[in-house]
Amino acid sequence: MQTPTNCQSIYLSNVKQRIYRLVEKGAHGSRIDLWFDWGVMALIILNMVAVVIDTVQSIRVQWHHELYIFELISVVIFTLEYLMRLYVSDLTHPAKTRAGSVLRFMGSTYGIIDLCAILPFYIPLLFHIDAESLSLLLLLRFARIFKINRYNNSTNLILSVIKEKRSQLATTFFVAFILLVISSVLMYHVEGKVQPDNFPNIVAAFWWAISTLTTVGYGDVVPVTGLGKLISGLLAFLGLGIVALPTGIISSGFLEKSRDKSESRFCPHCGEEIDPHLHG
Repeated sequence: MQTPTNCQSIYLSNVKQRIYRLVEKGAHGSRIDLWFDWGVMALIILNMVAVVIDTVQSIRVQWHHELYIFELISVVIFTLEYLMRLYVSDLTHPAKTRAGSVLRFMGSTYGIIDLCAILPFYIPLLFHIDAESLSLLLLLRFARIFKINRYNNSTNLILSVIKEKRSQLATTFFVAFILLVISSVLMYHVEGKVQPDNFPNIVAAFWWAISTLTTVGYGDVVPVTGLGKLISGLLAFLGLGIVALPTGIISSGFLEKSRDKSESRFCPHCGEEIDPHLHG
């Protein structure tokens, strides 16, 4: 026979499991969980819209009260979400102690993002800060956009591709860096004496090389000597291929991931679609 203490413990355990399924993104088979995920994503997007239009003077003056109310409601919801995540941190970030789980969540990437999403509202209420610091603090509101990564498979897919292809990407960037260094050194020695204002040092030439390699140009700074034009032309030509390499690597990795994910939905034996909600 269960005692009241055991019944209370089971009830709290069930509540924690329910909150865990609610706040953790995933196909749990519950419509409420899906509504929560979509609701949070919609709120994040609306917050980004509010932050952007709040920079328009005429809109900020006319809709200041409405924007503040929306910000207040958003902060309340994000705070409740953060507290729920702290409550289930022993399930999401298990540790030897309850405090250890909380600290692991708070120190995690998403834990920091969640905290930055609500701090800009609370800090001015607790501490007196000047206008410049307040303006910088409000930039933290843009951290809310990163919260959507938790609910967006596409973003997580791209990040996983970058992680898997990091060695190839690192090699590509290293080759590009070597090319930039060589080009900037050559251009400084070739054009520096002719255009001391445009190429006063290798650092300035390096910035010119970056803009040329990425084929965006650097305003009116162009080589005037024959050798300088040759180097610039070769760098621009090589830039077409080198800059495209990371894009090609990420694109191929993305297609591989998408194909593997699509094939994994079907049974390799019978070809029937596998229900993602079924486990075991």
